[in-house]
Amino acid sequence: MPAIPSLGGLRGRGNSRAKANLERPIPVPLSAYVVDCAVYVDGKRLPGRWTHAEAIREVRKRHAGFVWIGLHEPDSDQIQGIADTFGLHELAVEDALEAHQRPKLERYDDTLFLVLKTVRYVEHQSPTTANEIVETGELMVFLGRDFVITVRHGNHSGLARLRRDLDDDPERLSLGAAAVVHAISDHVVDHYLEVTSRIEADIDEIEAQVFAPRSSVSAEQIYLMKREVLELRRAVVPLATPVSRLAEGYTRLVPDEVRSYFRDVADHLATVSERVAAFDELLSTLVDATVAKISLQQNTDMRKITAWAAIITVPTMVAGIYGMNFDYMPELHWQFGYPIVVSIILAICLLLYRIFRKNGWL
Repeated sequence: MPAIPSLGGLRGRGNSRAKANLERPIPVPLSAYVVDCAVYVDGKRLPGRWTHAEAIREVRKRHAGFVWIGLHEPDSDQIQGIADTFGLHELAVEDALEAHQRPKLERYDDTLFLVLKTVRYVEHQSPTTANEIVETGELMVFLGRDFVITVRHGNHSGLARLRRDLDDDPERLSLGAAAVVHAISDHVVDHYLEVTSRIEADIDEIEAQVFAPRSSVSAEQIYLMKREVLELRRAVVPLATPVSRLAEGYTRLVPDEVRSYFRDVADHLATVSERVAAFDELLSTLVDATVAKISLQQNTDMRKITAWAAIITVPTMVAGIYGMNFDYMPELHWQFGYPIVVSIILAICLLLYRIFRKNGWL
């Protein structure tokens, strides 16, 4: 991962650097990458528009409340001022700038860094023809004593609605910045539940088609669904450890009142993990069933071909015998020889046809 030259002096400086920078803030107006910047005191959002430096200065002047900043796909230059002001660790900032991170929870000095994978169900006409079923994004969260910074990658993982819901619930926000982290985690896991429900319906449809007579579902189509489930699994399973740590008192930044809520998130996440594991096993079974069905169909075709070949052998054998150039052959010059031979051939062919038909070969 490439280093960020402008953040090279952040390692190990912690809050002392943050306090120093408050004396010389770098004003950053709300822009395309800063989705929102708000100050919350006693669970209520203060009116007005704030830069990140003004917001944290207001909170620390009051010795109460916290700042919530939302960023969308910033680059290194755009996040530099925020990282300096809040004393964010350079390694965490590098991870926040780069997408394709694994879900994790890391502690840098007195700041937590949480990575969550967001998922979205892609609408499609049929699961057997869709090229993409699950779209993933990433959500990084910095949690400090008096701030929450979210960095979002992807266009489907917006938190605007969640922020509005929290603005209407000051009692919840009065628990502090950790309450926002819980709300974000709960929001992401709830989307996991929604996506798994939609995928379950798709798998049921595939299962019905696999076992339907003369179905056209191929093993490749089931492998495509299995790949999408694997992508969902990569988002869900690694998140279990970070959520469990937050529920078990991994840091003092999460008070006891909020830790109990994380236990509920952990329960929902366990439910999602069990569903995803069941999906993977079921799809493996469907692949085996599809391969077995194809083999059975091939065996049925081979039996039909063999039966018809056996029937055709009778006239071929008789014609081969009477095609030999011998002068003295039985019934060769008999007036009724030809119709009798043809009748015998037809009788034998009809008998073989009935035998094969009775045994299910035709």
